[in-house]
Amino acid sequence: MKLRSFFATGALLACSAAFAMHCPADMKKIDEALAKNPKLSAEQMAEVKKLRAQGEELHKASKHQESVDTLAKAMKILGVQ
Repeated sequence: MKLRSFFATGALLACSAAFAMHCPADMKKIDEALAKNPKLSAEQMAEVKKLRAQGEELHKASKHQESVDTLAKAMKILGVQ
């Protein structure tokens, strides 16, 4: 039983680390897409910038899953994968 707990904890830590590294990559993709002046409405552009900023704040607060989810919304608006 202790061995299972050990492996479960290890798996969770590995996932957290993976998400932690995922956030900066997503932020970079968003920044690169924004630099290309995408054809978005003013409302969409404001939403992307808001989501990008929120994603960065969540990343800094170590809320990596929330950050990944938030950044994914911005990427969807931009049409970035």
